[in-house]
Amino acid sequence: MENQQVGSIHFQIDFSQPLYEQILDQFRSSIAKGEIDLGDKIPSVRELAQALKINPNTVMRAYQELERDGLTEKRRGQGTFVTASKEQVDHFRHQLAGKYIESFILQMENLGYSWSDIKTYMDKKHLGN
Repeated sequence: MENQQVGSIHFQIDFSQPLYEQILDQFRSSIAKGEIDLGDKIPSVRELAQALKINPNTVMRAYQELERDGLTEKRRGQGTFVTASKEQVDHFRHQLAGKYIESFILQMENLGYSWSDIKTYMDKKHLGN
């Protein structure tokens, strides 16, 4: 795993995993957590590709997906910026939380836990037991 700082953004790249998904997930997470401020400019495709030593098409694909998510916007001649809409980021954050919860519940059910078991387990973990 390789750690790389590009501007104010920190990336952890595992070359054994799909790079596009890693870049996308790390941007999504950083924006949702507020590590990248609303309206901030993000590195150009070329700049990020060179810094991470990856193909620019990989970065472009991740940037296109961020734009489809409504998390970034292109400004002609200026670059790509995180959306200035707090509502858009909050909406995305809630969607992401829902996906994580659904995934967690499905994995627990696949382990044989019932909904009652899952709630009991979560209550114990929440109380520090």
